[in-house]
Amino acid sequence: MSIGIRYPANLFGHPTDKRIEAVNSELQYWSNHSNVPITKVVFGHYPMSFTTSSEKGQRYESIFAKQSTSAYLCGHLHAKVSKQLWRFHEMSAPTQEQKSSFWEWELGDWKESRLMRILAIDGGAISFMDHTLKQAFQTSILITYPTDSRSMNTLESINWSLRNDINVLVFSNQVIHNVSARVFDSHNEFKIVEEIPLQLVAVPSVHKPLFHAKWNAENYRSPSPTRYWLQVFVQDSQGVKTSSERRPFSVEGKVSIQSHPWLNYLIFEVQWEDMYRVLLWSNLAFIIALLFAPKLLYYFIKKSLRYQRWTVSVMSSPIQQRKAYFWLVWFLMEGARSRTIWFSLLIHVIWLIEMPWFWGHVTSEKGEIAQMYLSGWSIPSLGEDLTWNKLSNPDVLVITLPFLYLVVAPVIVIIYSLFAEKAFACLRHSRRTEGTVGPTKSNVESGYLLPGALMSLANLSDKKILSIVIKLCGGWTRRVLLMLCCILAVIHLKLSSRLMSAYGTKPVALSPPVTWMPLLLLSATAYCTMLNID
Repeated sequence: MSIGIRYPANLFGHPTDKRIEAVNSELQYWSNHSNVPITKVVFGHYPMSFTTSSEKGQRYESIFAKQSTSAYLCGHLHAKVSKQLWRFHEMSAPTQEQKSSFWEWELGDWKESRLMRILAIDGGAISFMDHTLKQAFQTSILITYPTDSRSMNTLESINWSLRNDINVLVFSNQVIHNVSARVFDSHNEFKIVEEIPLQLVAVPSVHKPLFHAKWNAENYRSPSPTRYWLQVFVQDSQGVKTSSERRPFSVEGKVSIQSHPWLNYLIFEVQWEDMYRVLLWSNLAFIIALLFAPKLLYYFIKKSLRYQRWTVSVMSSPIQQRKAYFWLVWFLMEGARSRTIWFSLLIHVIWLIEMPWFWGHVTSEKGEIAQMYLSGWSIPSLGEDLTWNKLSNPDVLVITLPFLYLVVAPVIVIIYSLFAEKAFACLRHSRRTEGTVGPTKSNVESGYLLPGALMSLANLSDKKILSIVIKLCGGWTRRVLLMLCCILAVIHLKLSSRLMSAYGTKPVALSPPVTWMPLLLLSATAYCTMLNID
C-alpha cells in the first residue's frame, strides 16, 4: 500500500489491477521474445493466502498459471509461525485442455532465524534447499535432478521426456573427494536398489560444486511418485561424511500431494480474504440473533395464549424431549429482562458495526490520529473522496475477530447467564419461604409469563428434576459466572493493551466501544443481579 499501516493491521498484500497487469506483461514478454524454453520464478513478499483480490477481482494465481510459472517464492510469515510451507496450485481454464499449475514456496526469514535458501534450475526443473547460518557453515547438498516429487515436480505432460542423469550441487569449505547416490525402494523395506558414483563436472566456477552421473531412468518408472527414494553421500578431504535428506523422486515428473498439519493448512491454504467475511458476519449474525430472539419470543408469548399453553404442556410432561430447547427459551427471556442493559448492548453492537472502534496513530508514533472501523482505517488526510474501501481491509481481522469472538459475544452470554442465575435463585427462595412453588407478585408483575407458568406447574412436573436444577444453579453458579467475568476482563485488557502499544495509549484508552464499554456492562450487570433477600 502507498500508505503503510502499522502492525498488527499490516497482514495482507493489496495488489492493484495495474500491478497485476504489469506482472502479466513481464511474464508474457519472456515467452514471446525467447528462442529457448524459459523457466519462470516469481518472488513476492506475501503468500497467496494473505493476498487480496484487486479492484476488479483479479488475482495473481490465475496469472501465474496462465503464464506457465514454475514457482512463486514468498515470505512474510517468518519461521516462528511457519517453516518450509509449500502449496501446489492447480487451475483449469475453459480454453485449455490441460490444467495449469505452479508451486508456492514460503521461505521462512533471515532476520531472526537466519534461513537461507539455495535454489537451482536444472534443465527447467527447479529444486531448493534451506540452510540455517546461525552456526558455522557446513557441507550442504542440493540434488538438482531428479527433483523431490513431494514439493518440486510438475504434473506429467505430453512433452515430458526421461532424463538419464543425476545432478548434485555440493557446497563445502573442504575439498570433496567422494560423492555417491543411493536409490531405495520403499515398496521393499527401503532396500538399496542401486549405488551410483558421481563425478565432478568441469564448470567455470571457483569452487566447482556440480557433480554428475548417468543412470537408466527406465528402471525407475512407477505409477507411484513416492516409490523410489534418493539420497546422496559426500566425503570431504578431512574424512568427514555428510548425507542429504532421503527424498522421493519420479522420473516421469509425477507429483505427490502430501497432507499438511492442520495449522499449516489453516495458515497457507485457506484464503483469508474470504474466510474473514465468513467469520465476521457469522459472529455478527449470532450476536444480533442473541439480542433480538428474546424480544421476538416475548412478543409471541405475550400475544399468543396457544404458545403459552404449549410451554405449559412441555413442563407438565414426564418425558420431555424438547426440554433443552425449553430451558434455552427461558434463558433468553430472563437474560434480556433488563431493558437498560439490553439497550446498552444493542447500542454497543450498532456502534461496532457503523461507528469507529477506536482512534490511534495509524502510520507512525507521531503520525496523525486516524479512526479504525469494522471495514478498516479511515485516515483524515486522504479526504472523503475515496471510491474504494477503507485502508487495511481485511488486515483488521487481527483486531476485529479476537474482540468479537473473545469479548463481545462472551459478554452478552455472561450477562444473560447472570440474569438467568438470579431468576433461579428467586425460584429457590420462593419455594423455601412459601413452602410451595406458586406464582408470586413479583413474578406476575415482571411481565414474563413463562417463569410464572413454570412455578405454577412445578407440582405437575418432575419435582426431583426441578429441585436438582434449583440446587445446581445456587450460589456456586454465581461465583463461577463472576470468575468468568474476571477472566473475560483480563482477556479484554490484554487485547486493549496490544492496541495501545501499537497505536498509542491515550487515543485507544479514550475510545469507548473497545476500551471501557465491555467492562462497564459486566460491572453493571453484576450489580443489578445481586439478590437482596433476607
